[in-house]
Amino acid sequence: MQEISTKPYLLRALYEWCTDNGYTPHIAVRVDQQTRVPRQFVHNDEIVLNISFEATSQLQMGNEWIEFSARFSGKSHKIEVQVANVLAIYARENGQGMAFPVEPAAAGGEAPGAGAGKPAASEEAAGASVTEPETATADADTDSDGDEPPSDDDGQKGGGRGHLKIVK
Repeated sequence: MQEISTKPYLLRALYEWCTDNGYTPHIAVRVDQQTRVPRQFVHNDEIVLNISFEATSQLQMGNEWIEFSARFSGKSHKIEVQVANVLAIYARENGQGMAFPVEPAAAGGEAPGAGAGKPAASEEAAGASVTEPETATADADTDSDGDEPPSDDDGQKGGGRGHLKIVK
């Protein structure tokens, strides 16, 4: 029997840590042909998704797939992401989280409920980056309280982007 990766367990643990501390968990994802997300929010083959309880419905974080429903521009979408394509998980408020090495695309693996004719993912893993992802947020994730953006590590007010801290 092949050993299960620690990645899905770390994702679930950091998700729980975020929610227990009142933070908003986000995942940065490499988008390939098997990834099911609204394509208009994908930039440079990557997307950042808010996976908080308030922004998602029916969130399931399995060992192979992360699945949930979320609203984008008022329209509900079914989201399906391979755990292997998750580049990072972090708290929006302070940027604390974990980045993962880019894994080669899983050839032949199909999304839950996908038809047999779905094309296999490409093997373009090199060069993926999580340094400047755009955040796709569901309607439930709108801040209307007028708070200032959090300050960056250098003390300046940032544009709402967190910084990832690599933990070894």
